[in-house]
Amino acid sequence: MKSSLRRTLKTVSAATMAAALLAVGVTAASAHVHVDPDDTAAGGYTHLTFNVPNESATAKTNKLEVTLPTETPFTSVSVKPVEGWTSQIITADLPKPVTIAGATVTKAPSSVVWTADAAHQIGQNEYQAFSLSVGVLPDAGTTVTLPASQTYTDGTVVKWDQKTAEGQAEPEHPAPSFVTTAKDTGTAAPAPSAAATPAPAAAPAAGDGGSTAGWFGLAAGLIGLAAGVTALARTRPTKGN
Repeated sequence: MKSSLRRTLKTVSAATMAAALLAVGVTAASAHVHVDPDDTAAGGYTHLTFNVPNESATAKTNKLEVTLPTETPFTSVSVKPVEGWTSQIITADLPKPVTIAGATVTKAPSSVVWTADAAHQIGQNEYQAFSLSVGVLPDAGTTVTLPASQTYTDGTVVKWDQKTAEGQAEPEHPAPSFVTTAKDTGTAAPAPSAAATPAPAAAPAAGDGGSTAGWFGLAAGLIGLAAGVTALARTRPTKGN
Protein backbone atom coordinates (compact mmCIF):
# COMPACT_ATOMS: atom_id res chain seq x y z
CA MET A 1 0.00 0.00 0.00
CA LYS A 2 2.79 2.42 0.98
CA SER A 3 4.70 1.52 -2.18
CA SER A 4 1.61 2.21 -4.27
CA LEU A 5 1.13 5.57 -2.53
CA ARG A 6 4.74 6.55 -3.18
CA ARG A 7 4.38 5.69 -6.86
CA THR A 8 1.19 7.75 -7.05
CA LEU A 9 2.91 10.74 -5.42
CA LYS A 10 5.79 10.42 -7.90
CA THR A 11 3.27 10.42 -10.73
CA VAL A 12 1.60 13.60 -9.46
CA SER A 13 5.01 15.22 -9.00
CA ALA A 14 6.07 14.31 -12.55
CA ALA A 15 2.86 15.71 -14.00
CA THR A 16 3.27 18.93 -12.01
CA MET A 17 6.86 19.36 -13.18
CA ALA A 18 5.80 18.68 -16.77
CA ALA A 19 3.11 21.35 -16.58
CA ALA A 20 5.62 23.81 -15.13
CA LEU A 21 8.16 23.07 -17.86
CA LEU A 22 5.47 23.42 -20.49
CA ALA A 23 4.46 26.82 -19.08
CA VAL A 24 8.08 27.98 -19.01
CA GLY A 25 8.53 26.86 -22.61
CA VAL A 26 5.50 28.76 -23.82
CA THR A 27 6.50 31.89 -21.89
CA ALA A 28 10.04 31.83 -23.31
CA ALA A 29 8.68 31.20 -26.78
CA SER A 30 6.46 34.28 -26.76
CA ALA A 31 8.97 36.67 -25.22
CA HIS A 32 9.82 38.65 -28.37
CA VAL A 33 9.52 38.88 -32.14
CA HIS A 34 11.57 36.11 -33.69
CA VAL A 35 11.84 34.06 -36.88
CA ASP A 36 11.48 30.32 -37.50
CA PRO A 37 12.96 28.99 -40.79
CA ASP A 38 11.73 25.59 -41.94
CA ASP A 39 14.99 24.93 -43.82
CA THR A 40 18.40 26.54 -43.38
CA ALA A 41 20.38 24.75 -46.11
CA ALA A 42 22.62 27.08 -48.15
CA GLY A 43 21.68 27.56 -51.80
CA GLY A 44 18.04 26.66 -51.28
CA TYR A 45 14.68 28.21 -50.44
CA THR A 46 12.97 28.40 -47.07
CA HIS A 47 9.76 29.51 -45.44
CA LEU A 48 10.30 32.07 -42.69
CA THR A 49 7.65 32.48 -40.01
CA PHE A 50 7.77 35.62 -37.87
CA ASN A 51 5.85 35.25 -34.61
CA VAL A 52 4.77 38.64 -33.29
CA PRO A 53 3.32 38.95 -29.76
CA ASN A 54 1.57 42.08 -28.54
CA GLU A 55 3.47 43.34 -25.49
CA SER A 56 1.51 46.50 -24.77
CA ALA A 57 -1.09 46.66 -22.00
CA THR A 58 -2.93 49.58 -23.60
CA ALA A 59 -2.44 49.42 -27.39
CA LYS A 60 -2.69 46.96 -30.26
CA THR A 61 -0.12 46.03 -32.91
CA ASN A 62 -1.21 47.28 -36.33
CA LYS A 63 1.96 47.16 -38.43
CA LEU A 64 5.08 45.05 -38.89
CA GLU A 65 8.05 45.79 -41.13
CA VAL A 66 10.86 43.28 -41.69
CA THR A 67 14.12 44.45 -43.25
CA LEU A 68 15.77 41.98 -45.61
CA PRO A 69 19.56 41.55 -45.98
CA THR A 70 21.43 43.51 -48.67
CA GLU A 71 24.90 41.94 -48.42
CA THR A 72 23.41 38.50 -49.11
CA PRO A 73 20.10 39.52 -50.71
CA PHE A 74 17.17 37.25 -51.51
CA THR A 75 16.43 37.13 -55.21
CA SER A 76 12.95 35.72 -54.59
CA VAL A 77 10.47 36.81 -51.91
CA SER A 78 6.76 36.01 -51.71
CA VAL A 79 4.24 36.57 -48.92
CA LYS A 80 1.67 34.23 -47.43
CA PRO A 81 -1.63 36.15 -47.04
CA VAL A 82 -2.86 36.92 -43.52
CA GLU A 83 -6.56 37.66 -43.06
CA GLY A 84 -7.16 41.33 -42.36
CA TRP A 85 -3.58 42.36 -43.18
CA THR A 86 -2.23 43.86 -46.41
CA SER A 87 1.38 43.23 -47.40
CA GLN A 88 3.88 45.08 -49.57
CA ILE A 89 7.29 43.92 -50.82
CA ILE A 90 9.62 46.87 -51.29
CA THR A 91 12.47 46.55 -53.79
CA ALA A 92 15.54 48.80 -53.77
CA ASP A 93 18.96 49.16 -55.33
CA LEU A 94 21.68 47.27 -53.45
CA PRO A 95 24.56 49.24 -51.88
CA LYS A 96 26.84 47.34 -54.25
CA PRO A 97 26.34 44.64 -56.91
CA VAL A 98 26.28 41.05 -55.63
CA THR A 99 27.03 37.88 -57.61
CA ILE A 100 24.56 35.06 -56.97
CA ALA A 101 24.72 31.74 -58.86
CA GLY A 102 26.94 33.38 -61.47
CA ALA A 103 24.65 36.35 -62.10
CA THR A 104 25.18 39.95 -61.02
CA VAL A 105 22.32 41.35 -58.97
CA THR A 106 21.96 45.11 -58.47
CA LYS A 107 18.41 45.32 -57.16
CA ALA A 108 16.53 43.07 -54.71
CA PRO A 109 13.66 43.03 -52.21
CA SER A 110 14.74 45.19 -49.26
CA SER A 111 11.79 44.91 -46.86
CA VAL A 112 8.27 43.59 -46.36
CA VAL A 113 5.53 45.61 -44.66
CA TRP A 114 2.31 44.19 -43.19
CA THR A 115 -0.53 46.56 -42.17
CA ALA A 116 -3.70 45.50 -40.32
CA ASP A 117 -7.25 46.70 -40.74
CA ALA A 118 -9.07 47.82 -37.58
CA ALA A 119 -10.70 44.44 -36.98
CA HIS A 120 -7.52 42.35 -37.15
CA GLN A 121 -4.99 44.22 -35.06
CA ILE A 122 -3.07 42.16 -32.50
CA GLY A 123 -4.55 42.74 -29.04
CA GLN A 124 -3.46 42.05 -25.49
CA ASN A 125 -2.34 38.44 -24.84
CA GLU A 126 -2.45 37.76 -28.58
CA TYR A 127 0.13 37.06 -31.28
CA GLN A 128 0.14 36.73 -35.06
CA ALA A 129 2.32 34.72 -37.45
CA PHE A 130 3.60 36.23 -40.71
CA SER A 131 5.21 33.98 -43.33
CA LEU A 132 7.57 34.54 -46.25
CA SER A 133 9.01 32.23 -48.86
CA VAL A 134 12.55 33.38 -49.67
CA GLY A 135 15.68 32.29 -51.50
CA VAL A 136 18.31 31.65 -52.27
CA LEU A 137 20.02 31.27 -48.90
CA PRO A 138 23.70 32.34 -48.61
CA ASP A 139 26.73 30.15 -47.86
CA ALA A 140 26.71 27.82 -44.86
CA GLY A 141 27.60 29.54 -41.59
CA THR A 142 26.11 32.89 -42.61
CA THR A 143 24.02 34.67 -39.99
CA VAL A 144 20.91 36.01 -41.72
CA THR A 145 19.66 38.97 -39.68
CA LEU A 146 16.15 40.30 -40.26
CA PRO A 147 15.50 43.42 -38.14
CA ALA A 148 11.82 44.12 -37.47
CA SER A 149 9.82 47.19 -36.50
CA GLN A 150 6.58 46.65 -34.59
CA THR A 151 4.10 49.56 -34.57
CA TYR A 152 1.30 50.02 -32.03
CA THR A 153 -1.96 51.92 -32.33
CA ASP A 154 -0.76 54.54 -29.84
CA GLY A 155 2.13 55.43 -32.16
CA THR A 156 4.80 53.49 -30.26
CA VAL A 157 7.37 51.75 -32.49
CA VAL A 158 9.47 48.93 -31.06
CA LYS A 159 12.58 48.13 -33.09
CA TRP A 160 13.77 44.53 -32.85
CA ASP A 161 17.25 45.24 -34.25
CA GLN A 162 19.84 44.55 -31.55
CA LYS A 163 22.54 42.01 -32.39
CA THR A 164 23.06 39.03 -30.12
CA ALA A 165 26.68 38.32 -29.19
CA GLU A 166 27.80 34.81 -28.28
CA GLY A 167 28.60 34.47 -24.59
CA GLN A 168 26.70 37.63 -23.67
CA ALA A 169 23.21 38.13 -22.29
CA GLU A 170 20.45 38.50 -24.85
CA PRO A 171 19.64 42.18 -25.52
CA GLU A 172 16.25 43.65 -24.72
CA HIS A 173 15.15 43.78 -28.36
CA PRO A 174 17.13 41.14 -30.31
CA ALA A 175 16.84 41.11 -34.09
CA PRO A 176 15.26 37.97 -35.56
CA SER A 177 18.03 35.86 -37.12
CA PHE A 178 19.16 32.36 -38.06
CA VAL A 179 22.35 30.69 -39.32
CA THR A 180 22.54 28.83 -42.61
CA THR A 181 23.74 25.24 -42.70
CA ALA A 182 25.51 23.02 -45.24
CA LYS A 183 24.04 22.81 -48.72
CA ASP A 184 21.82 19.80 -49.36
CA THR A 185 23.66 17.16 -51.39
CA GLY A 186 22.63 17.15 -55.02
CA THR A 187 20.58 20.34 -54.72
CA ALA A 188 21.39 23.02 -57.25
CA ALA A 189 20.32 26.60 -56.65
CA PRO A 190 17.98 28.00 -59.32
CA ALA A 191 19.11 30.97 -61.37
CA PRO A 192 18.32 34.26 -59.60
CA SER A 193 15.75 36.70 -60.85
CA ALA A 194 15.94 40.48 -60.47
CA ALA A 195 12.27 40.63 -59.51
CA ALA A 196 10.56 38.90 -56.61
CA THR A 197 8.89 35.72 -57.87
CA PRO A 198 6.35 33.58 -56.01
CA ALA A 199 7.51 30.34 -54.42
CA PRO A 200 5.20 27.54 -53.24
CA ALA A 201 3.46 28.47 -50.00
CA ALA A 202 3.43 26.26 -46.97
CA ALA A 203 1.80 26.37 -43.57
CA PRO A 204 3.66 28.46 -40.99
CA ALA A 205 6.20 26.67 -38.85
CA ALA A 206 4.56 25.31 -35.72
CA GLY A 207 4.90 26.99 -32.39
CA ASP A 208 4.39 30.45 -31.07
CA GLY A 209 7.87 30.72 -29.80
CA GLY A 210 10.57 29.27 -31.92
CA SER A 211 13.28 30.21 -29.52
CA THR A 212 15.55 27.40 -28.42
CA ALA A 213 14.46 27.75 -24.82
CA GLY A 214 10.80 27.56 -25.81
CA TRP A 215 11.20 24.34 -27.81
CA PHE A 216 13.23 22.63 -25.10
CA GLY A 217 10.62 23.58 -22.51
CA LEU A 218 7.80 22.24 -24.68
CA ALA A 219 9.60 18.96 -25.38
CA ALA A 220 10.50 18.43 -21.73
CA GLY A 221 6.92 19.12 -20.68
CA LEU A 222 5.45 16.59 -23.10
CA ILE A 223 7.96 13.91 -22.07
CA GLY A 224 7.16 14.52 -18.40
CA LEU A 225 3.42 14.25 -19.01
CA ALA A 226 3.87 10.97 -20.90
CA ALA A 227 5.99 9.54 -18.08
CA GLY A 228 3.40 10.59 -15.50
CA VAL A 229 0.52 8.93 -17.36
CA THR A 230 2.50 5.69 -17.75
CA ALA A 231 3.43 5.61 -14.06
CA LEU A 232 -0.17 6.25 -13.00
CA ALA A 233 -1.40 3.39 -15.19
CA ARG A 234 1.07 1.02 -13.54
CA THR A 235 -0.12 1.91 -10.04
CA ARG A 236 -3.79 1.24 -10.83
CA PRO A 237 -4.88 -2.11 -9.25
CA THR A 238 -6.20 -4.83 -11.51
CA LYS A 239 -9.49 -6.70 -10.94
CA GLY A 240 -9.35 -9.49 -8.46
CA ASN A 241 -6.50 -8.05 -6.39
